[in-house]
Amino acid sequence: MNSDAVVTAYRRYAGFYDLVFGPIMHPGRQRVVQALQLQAGDEVLEVGVGTGLSLPLYPTDVRVTGIDLSHEMLQKARHRLERIKLPQVVDVLEMDAQAMLFADNSFDKVVAMYVVSVAPEPLRLIDEMRRVCKPGGDIFIVNHFQSRNPLLRGGERLLAPLSKLVGFRPDMELDALIKEAGLDVIEVQGVNLFGYWKVLHCRNS
Repeated sequence: MNSDAVVTAYRRYAGFYDLVFGPIMHPGRQRVVQALQLQAGDEVLEVGVGTGLSLPLYPTDVRVTGIDLSHEMLQKARHRLERIKLPQVVDVLEMDAQAMLFADNSFDKVVAMYVVSVAPEPLRLIDEMRRVCKPGGDIFIVNHFQSRNPLLRGGERLLAPLSKLVGFRPDMELDALIKEAGLDVIEVQGVNLFGYWKVLHCRNS
């Protein structure tokens, strides 16, 4: 995959993303925002904010910045912010999460919802998340990872050659990602339908 393939895929998805992916993945969004245990004044970065489905879930006494590579998805997020006044949202910006423009140690919490398997270079993405997160801060990753069920895993491997077309990797391995990225994982939980997606709570150590 490359950035152009991701942008092209999500240009196609933008018109129906909320309808199709909103309800299925909503429990994961709720779980993460709850698990963040946010305090008044916390600075939060959401990587891959997409159409902004998660933004209303954040408490109003924190400051949330969202970024995304897809112009079309961000247009939907901005229309959402025009309809719903969300004082906690500082801005939603078009930006490559693999090369963020933020200074080091800018955020108390950094969240990537359903985006790690979308990134052309997931290890570079995670390095950037750590860079902009304050030392000792929390990093949350919500993503689909390769199933341990042999039948499902076989199907995911068959889909893998279509990654460029669908805009994400269906066969990303959780244990390999944790090891290669050197993540300090505090907890892993299953979320959404049958726990098929995972929430990783990591400490920026």
